[in-house]
Amino acid sequence: MLDSRGYRLNIGIILTNGEGELFLGKRAGSKDSWQFPQGGMQSYETLEEAMYRELKEEIGLTQDDVKILAVTRHWLYYQLPHNLQREQHSARGVKRCLGQKQRWFLLKLVSDEKKISFDHTDTPEFDGWSWVDYWYPLQQVIYFKRQVYEKVLTEFEKEMKFNRQIC
Repeated sequence: MLDSRGYRLNIGIILTNGEGELFLGKRAGSKDSWQFPQGGMQSYETLEEAMYRELKEEIGLTQDDVKILAVTRHWLYYQLPHNLQREQHSARGVKRCLGQKQRWFLLKLVSDEKKISFDHTDTPEFDGWSWVDYWYPLQQVIYFKRQVYEKVLTEFEKEMKFNRQIC
């Protein structure tokens, strides 16, 4: 689903294990491409519904496996390089997808990490994962997503510190 400016509505997920570490997924079929789970919204979904659907599809977890700690206050945008921009067809015509317009969720894993799996779709997003230090993803994510990752990690930093103190 594209907005009026050509940005695809999307949710992002940062999953913590409560020890200050974050889930980072290795993109399926890649040698060394890592990112947080994320995915597009359907026109009929709320932000939360899209997040839970993506959580299940991408890493096999359900609403019972996580607790929502925070949601970004505003939409965050990144633009795709021109060679990755694609046309999207709809009843209203053809639009060019310029990038992603994202709301991010900070989730705490409250169940066993053994529930994490990648076999809930025909085309899994990830084929590996790791718990990583909080700022480590900035070094690993593809260059055009780094600014959004920095913004969301900065926004969630206080929430992470607070939740580590009460765990």
